[in-house]
Amino acid sequence: MPTFVARVRDSQGKSRKEKIVANSLVQARTNLRDQGFVVQELKQSLGFETNFDLQKIQNSFVSVSVKDKAVFSRQFAALVNAGVAIVRGLGVLSDQCTNPKLKQALVDISTDVQSGVNLSDSMRKHPDCFDGLYVSMIQAGEVGGVLDEVLNRLAKLLEDVARLQNQIKSALAYPVVVGILATGIFVGMTVFLIPIFAKIFQDLGTELPALTQFLMTCSEILRSWRVFVVIGLIVGFTIAYKQYYKTRVGRETIDRLSLKMPLFGDLIQKSSVARFSRTFGALARSGVPILTSLEIVRDTSGNQVVANAIDAARLEIQQGGMISIALQKDKVFPPMAIQMISIGEETGELDGMLMKIADFYEDEVEQAVKALTSVLEPIMILVLGGMVGTILLAMYLPLFKVFEKLG
Repeated sequence: MPTFVARVRDSQGKSRKEKIVANSLVQARTNLRDQGFVVQELKQSLGFETNFDLQKIQNSFVSVSVKDKAVFSRQFAALVNAGVAIVRGLGVLSDQCTNPKLKQALVDISTDVQSGVNLSDSMRKHPDCFDGLYVSMIQAGEVGGVLDEVLNRLAKLLEDVARLQNQIKSALAYPVVVGILATGIFVGMTVFLIPIFAKIFQDLGTELPALTQFLMTCSEILRSWRVFVVIGLIVGFTIAYKQYYKTRVGRETIDRLSLKMPLFGDLIQKSSVARFSRTFGALARSGVPILTSLEIVRDTSGNQVVANAIDAARLEIQQGGMISIALQKDKVFPPMAIQMISIGEETGELDGMLMKIADFYEDEVEQAVKALTSVLEPIMILVLGGMVGTILLAMYLPLFKVFEKLG
């Protein structure tokens, strides 16, 4: 008889694996239920067992996107609002979830909740799926008894973040594609076209211009073992850059320079302000304490300079200062955003004002993306044409000298 492997939950709510021999899948499921187990997953054994969990290894290569969390939040909010029990709702969503990492996390969370653990505490065990922002808002929703409302806010927040990310990616997609295309054309012409002309020039015995000699040297490097030295230098520089960026000083230096970059610096600043305002506003509206909200926003800012400004503001607020005055000191946030936060503090409508700031700067980011794309398109076309033109010019300059000698 075939052997089946099952993931089950016992009477104490603990999840574990069980092996059972049965004539069919239906009989295996029935036998497990008769033993008092709740069957979560059941499949036929392949005839060998391993000492590691293949599913966990596969899940380690999968990431949970912002869109995945937004869809889950929207669906979970609808189920909770309809009066469906949390455990049952998690079971329904785990069954239809297409992301394997999120699916496994929902199964584990459902098991924990059924055994008496709070939803936020069980989510905190899965930081790859639910970050500090998500867990804090869920915790606030549980305490205030407005979990469905908080889930809707989370869904809206995540959808706005995903939209902002897509706008920035769309701005970077064009130059990246054209850059890869230009590099491919340059390497192809250097490797395959230049050697043909090099043989012709050698037979003619013509003195080569400096530009032609330089490209021929590049061609020789790309067609010899020395190309691996170049690749090694590029890889080494990339690794050194990443290691330096992991340090606090390196991260601060690079992030500060990124804010001063032409074209991109303004876009980075506006997107950081929009993310800060949207996240801070959502946390404040959900009832999360101000200091806790600032700590979460600091960790999700995406820029160390902005994170330092938020952290400095948090420490000053801890001593009784105002948010707007504290954020103004590092001169990272635009004056308009500071003034709107100040008005929100004075009127007691800080969360609503933060949402207005987020809406404004998200629109600014969208306009900046359009402007950046319109500027980058002709620049990249000029770069591509310049690279091809330089190679052709280097190949034809020696021919002009040959024609002069013949004349």
